[in-house]
Amino acid sequence: MKCLYLDVCTLCRPFDDQNIMRNHLEATAFFLILQNIYLKKYKLIVSPVHEIEVQGIDEINEKRELMEIFSRFAEKPEWNMKKIRKRAEELILKKFGPADAAHFAFAEASSDFFITCDDRLLKLCRKLKSNILVLNPVEFCVKEKLK
Repeated sequence: MKCLYLDVCTLCRPFDDQNIMRNHLEATAFFLILQNIYLKKYKLIVSPVHEIEVQGIDEINEKRELMEIFSRFAEKPEWNMKKIRKRAEELILKKFGPADAAHFAFAEASSDFFITCDDRLLKLCRKLKSNILVLNPVEFCVKEKLK
């Protein structure tokens, strides 16, 4: 089963302004991905970075919804923290922010796909030689032919 690592901006996309077409398309793609996780076609990987970022969300309903998704669907693998920290430090030297570097290091250690709505992060990740595919939610749904 393929493992998916969705960053927090992707998980939060349904809470963004849905009158903006891009937000609406990416939120729809997110729900399609979540449906397929529910159907056990994919595994949702969650790292300690997810939990820290979600705890920092001020909007109570948004935080509650994300925690519910984690409790129902998330897989939390055993992590080699020394290896992940080393990789995150390498990524920071390549202009990644600390949280993005940590997310991507965890994703590389656990997943087949890294899914983000952040264009800057997509661009940085795609410059790397990595063992995982980096896509936005809509691209992922198209590639995987989700319905």
